[in-house]
Amino acid sequence: MASTEDKAVDKENVSNWKDSIYNPRTGELLGRTASSWGLILLFYLIFYCFLAGMFALTMWVMLLTLDEYTPKYRDRVPHPGLVIRPNSVDIWVNISDPEKYKTAYVKPLESFLESYNDTEQEKNKLCFSGEYFEQEDNKMEKEACQFKRSLLSSCSGLSDTTFGYGEGQPCVLLKMNRVTPPFAGLEPSALSRFLCFLLSHLSLSLFPSLTQGNYVQPLVAVKLLVSPEDYGTEMTIECRVDGSDIRNNDDRDKFLGRVTFRVKVFK
Repeated sequence: MASTEDKAVDKENVSNWKDSIYNPRTGELLGRTASSWGLILLFYLIFYCFLAGMFALTMWVMLLTLDEYTPKYRDRVPHPGLVIRPNSVDIWVNISDPEKYKTAYVKPLESFLESYNDTEQEKNKLCFSGEYFEQEDNKMEKEACQFKRSLLSSCSGLSDTTFGYGEGQPCVLLKMNRVTPPFAGLEPSALSRFLCFLLSHLSLSLFPSLTQGNYVQPLVAVKLLVSPEDYGTEMTIECRVDGSDIRNNDDRDKFLGRVTFRVKVFK
């Protein structure tokens, strides 16, 4: 049996444990009085409000140095890259299987060109080739020049809803990224015959640095004139951006100022 002394020690230990959480004699909670807790909470409230204010002030000062339509730093990608649509470097077209090429190529092209529809682009400003469209810096809402898909001729998907894939002469759309220094045009080189639409129609007015209003990036359409004799032959096509201060021959980056893709048509 436990002695009276052992019971007294147990009661004292339980009392000390309870007092460490709340001591009714001193009014302390977790070892601190109400005034002590109040001062600590007030300190952290002021401290975190100060940090939040410093962060907000820093962000505000930084935003004052930014232009909504022009990137502040452009040293990581100083030269434009070139990409193609449909987004594939290997385009295999079986003209006997329309369901397959429509799913892989025609539908993505149609979806991509929705924002280029004439009804959408008529909301933009009509610009003229060879003229640079300057806008006031203090103008909040920037305007964009029209670029209608009908300009892409037989590669617009309007007269030929299969973009040439149904007849074995597929269309490929080329566009540059948003880093756009002055340029002269696009210079395609290919192992097969091709047609280029809008090769000489692209002007600086079509290239703002960032999205402006209903802005869409201008395109060049390449229609590959593949003959039946070329069916089953893999053709390699390379397109380059050619102009002043543009790099298109860097072996370390195959997409800097150029793009290479392969096409094979068979039935």
